[in-house]
Amino acid sequence: MVPELAAALARELVRRADEEQRLMRQARADATPRCRRALADCREANAEALAVIVHRHGWPTADLVGASASTAALMILLHAPDLDFQLSCRDLIAQAAADGRCPALHHVYIADHCAVEQGRPQFYGTRVNPLTLRPYPIRRPETLDERRRDVGLGPLDEQMRTLRDGG
Repeated sequence: MVPELAAALARELVRRADEEQRLMRQARADATPRCRRALADCREANAEALAVIVHRHGWPTADLVGASASTAALMILLHAPDLDFQLSCRDLIAQAAADGRCPALHHVYIADHCAVEQGRPQFYGTRVNPLTLRPYPIRRPETLDERRRDVGLGPLDEQMRTLRDGG
């Protein structure tokens, strides 16, 4: 891919993720149907734009569009309304992470997200139920912190303490 195209894709991904964050903050402050609808519309449009990018260029890896734009793509994907799209990207991200073209944590977050959305236990414990502030079910919890350490995450107890303390 030519550098100009990669830079343009990076700017677009970051712009879209920033707009979604802005609308999310607005919806939290003003939980009206209008604000919630604007956020849902933004997420749908972002997912459609990301699908076009993925179809044409593959997953926007850090080596292709830069770390911040690749992370923006992941944020867009995590809020995309189409689980099938998320699953197909999960597999692309897994390969990119294995090849060192994007951070392993990108795969961790989308893998746990997809598992929870499918009603399956997550592998790394990154998804927490917002109502109970407890992690969704975890596969093989006895080895969880070892898996987390292997991908650069701290122990789950630390994550939960930070969450409870408002961090």
